[in-house]
Amino acid sequence: MSMRTQALIFDMDGTMIDSMAYHAQSWVTFVQRHGIVIDVDDLLRRTTGRTGAECMEVLFGRPIDKQEAWELIHEKEQIYRDLFEPAFAEVRGFKRFCAQAHASGLRIGVGTAGDKHNIAFAMRHLQMDPLPHAIVGGDEGLPGKPEPAIFLEAARRIGADPQACIVFEDAPFGIEAARRAGMKAVAVCTSHSAGQLAGDHVIATIRHYEELIDNQFLETLHARTT
Repeated sequence: MSMRTQALIFDMDGTMIDSMAYHAQSWVTFVQRHGIVIDVDDLLRRTTGRTGAECMEVLFGRPIDKQEAWELIHEKEQIYRDLFEPAFAEVRGFKRFCAQAHASGLRIGVGTAGDKHNIAFAMRHLQMDPLPHAIVGGDEGLPGKPEPAIFLEAARRIGADPQACIVFEDAPFGIEAARRAGMKAVAVCTSHSAGQLAGDHVIATIRHYEELIDNQFLETLHARTT
């Protein structure tokens, strides 16, 4: 029998905020600036969920030192923020669902490959109330997804057993990271299909959080995870 759920851990891009199309667009602009010819859709398949430094090494096909990586990441992510800011939107129902989860006694964590600037940008625009109990970012020295380190660190910071956590993710690498962490998952189909996000540990598949609210997901959570 599984233990009662203690915490929900959310990926950020495509899971909390509806940002993935703007990340894709920012990659197009970034590679054009650097004279790189690449299939951006393929790049996203190979990098979504990885840290910024990992993404740059995949893109340039060589080791990149921290200083150069930081400069490249800053350039690319500033393009993204400039594109997304006028159209900023949460994934529908996210804040309401998160507030209900918090009120029900669940701890809330965020585990993202995004850097501190993208996290601050998202949190400033989301205006979450209450705030997550902990946020783990992709510039803290942990390996990116599909490695489980970011989710495991989020669980540690909020004092939750990994087996008592449910991860919310929109990308295959993130769904796999949840599995490796020993966590259940909810697939958020904003940027991938249900089939691309399938797994034995996936307990629900949604397009947005209003589906979970309407289906009383939180009220039936214990029954779902035992």
